[in-house]
Amino acid sequence: MPAPPQLEVMEAAMIPFSVLDLSPIPAGSTAADAFRHSRELAQHAEKLGYLRFWLAEHHNMTGIASAATSVVIGHVAAGTSTIRVGSGGVMLPNHAPLVIAEQFGTLASLFPGRIDLGLGRAPGTDQTTARALRRDLQGSADNFPDDVVELQRFFAEPVEGQRVRAVPGAGLEVPIWLLGSSTFSAQLAAALGLPFAFASHFAPDYLLTALQVYRTQFRPSKQLDRPYAMVGVNVFAADTTDEAEFLFTSLQQQFINLRRGTPGQLPPPVKQVPWNDAERAGVDHSLACSVIGDQREVEAGLASLIEQTQPDELIVTAQIYDHAARLRSFEITAQARAALAAL
Repeated sequence: MPAPPQLEVMEAAMIPFSVLDLSPIPAGSTAADAFRHSRELAQHAEKLGYLRFWLAEHHNMTGIASAATSVVIGHVAAGTSTIRVGSGGVMLPNHAPLVIAEQFGTLASLFPGRIDLGLGRAPGTDQTTARALRRDLQGSADNFPDDVVELQRFFAEPVEGQRVRAVPGAGLEVPIWLLGSSTFSAQLAAALGLPFAFASHFAPDYLLTALQVYRTQFRPSKQLDRPYAMVGVNVFAADTTDEAEFLFTSLQQQFINLRRGTPGQLPPPVKQVPWNDAERAGVDHSLACSVIGDQREVEAGLASLIEQTQPDELIVTAQIYDHAARLRSFEITAQARAALAAL
């Protein structure tokens, strides 16, 4: 794997931190605003020394703008110069492997050495929208392992007699990651010798089990000679604990709305989240892998997560309503990482 950038705020002795962005659309704003903010966040993260900036594929969600993920990746990559940009992830069952190979082959040709391709096997939406995307859902997720292998072949050097090639894409060997929230993708990543990212920021239940499965079953490959695991974490950092907890209520409300079947734009923070006890328990469980507070509390929370999971990399996400507060949160997180590196 490539080494993290040698920037002052990010010491090489510490594992790299990266950014997962959903291109949130806060209430009262537009997708155009979200794209502009994503690019500004990526530029900010690049200056702070974050290693990667990933965007996630979701559909039919009025609060998330990154549905056309490869297009948004191009927008972000064009506005940055060193940070790696990629998908966290592309939901491969929604697409033919050849199409993804062509899209990411195009991105890798435009931005050499900076494009990552993270793959998931969920639809990234509800079942009705999934049918609109795929037309036929039969076998889509079941074919995921074969689709990953087919995609790898499209990125490899063409062989004699190969009738279908990704142009561009063939021979570029774009780095492929597998994403997951269970042991399925952990096992597949281990079998194929690919890096693995766990979605603990919203589905923490199988985090430790999946990491153990991945590490114990890993087989070296042309892409990777040892296991490389990334762990997702929500970080809501602010200058005071009260402010950080206030910012966090936007994500809590978003989860409640999703569970109630009323998803919408990212709501502004509130002093009191409108939930009942059962809803609160469910949201607290889903968002257990979250660190909220000022810099010292963020340092302590991240140190605990790193000690518990021993990741090769952390990927940080923050669904924060106010753009300036979101930029500040990632800045404090970078400062916390630098402080941990100095210990």
